[in-house]
Amino acid sequence: MKILVINAGSSSLKYQLINMDGEIVLCKGAVERIGLDGSFLKHKADKVETKLEKTLKDHKDAIAFVLETITSSEYGVIKSLDEINGVGHRVLHGGEACKESALINDDVMKVIYENTPLGPLHMPANIMGIEAVQKVAPNMPNVAVFDTAFHANMPKYAYMYALPKKAYTDYKVRRYGFHGTSHYYVASRLASLENKDIKDLKIITCHLGNGSSISAVNGGISVDTSMGFTPLEGLIMGTRCGDLDPAVQEYLMNQTGWDIKKVTSYLNKESGLLGVSGISSDMRDLLEVAKTNTDAKLALDMLSYGVKKYIGAYAAVMGGVDAIVFTAGVGEYTPEIRLGALNNMEFLGIVLDAEKNENAPRGKEYKISSPNSKVAVYIIPTNEELVIARDTQKIVDEI
Repeated sequence: MKILVINAGSSSLKYQLINMDGEIVLCKGAVERIGLDGSFLKHKADKVETKLEKTLKDHKDAIAFVLETITSSEYGVIKSLDEINGVGHRVLHGGEACKESALINDDVMKVIYENTPLGPLHMPANIMGIEAVQKVAPNMPNVAVFDTAFHANMPKYAYMYALPKKAYTDYKVRRYGFHGTSHYYVASRLASLENKDIKDLKIITCHLGNGSSISAVNGGISVDTSMGFTPLEGLIMGTRCGDLDPAVQEYLMNQTGWDIKKVTSYLNKESGLLGVSGISSDMRDLLEVAKTNTDAKLALDMLSYGVKKYIGAYAAVMGGVDAIVFTAGVGEYTPEIRLGALNNMEFLGIVLDAEKNENAPRGKEYKISSPNSKVAVYIIPTNEELVIARDTQKIVDEI
């Protein structure tokens, strides 16, 4: 069975075609600048990357170009679209109605449309990706894999905010959590690497990238997570502020004359590592100057401190911790952040092997805890596309 995985953004679209017999990536790529001048596709197959330029006015054009490319005689890996058994779509928000992946039909699309106000930056693009496939390949089964689904079974006391009940019942204000497919994947891989049943493990998963979140995974179930109603809550991130006293927004509006849209943009796009450092949201840029630039160092210290706080909190929530996983760009490639988050944590049974942490191989699953550590600490590259493909295969098999 071959599954096409689609992750649609507002002006971009990423894809992978996976042969589920052996879970082999046949090709992958990204379409950039959809609807803009200079649109192009970067396509990689057989370790060869090709850049193809073409005017693409919308996502329908982009999807058609992807399908044309993967079936072409020059760049393709299949002869016909008939070889694709289903398309899995990353969809940001399932709300409360969609707590697991689902075959896309009219009822599911209705729910996706209804959840658009909960994810106004991402959901319209997700919808465009789905509708583009439906137009270009109308008989192709489509499956929605929701980023919020893994957190859908959190206990009510963990996902509720202390607001009047009407905020929840009428307006759906609650903690939803995100990066669900990533947290699920690395927690599952950790259990496999430790040769243990995930039902017997208390795992803290740290997805640290430009967007960052941490989850408490108890017995294979997410029981708490740092992102909330939106991806703005939680850790300091590339350009997002993370946890913040909500009164700051009104104060800034009164002091500056900004409206709510400007303040929201300020918190989402001008804050975080970028805002604190005044230099960049890119970890590599900050590490380069952190020894001499106090603002850059402060930004890094704030991130490490935040990770440490959540680890301590989630160990308390679960009554202990058996393993910690670091994933995503910052989590995998930044030993300084891992060290800052886990130093002086011996009281929790966490002992990092400094040499393994510093010299961990890039892009590999690697254990970085000391042999005498009671808590296993791993770097595990995430693979959200594989989770989407597996869920899609399972659902298509049931049709």
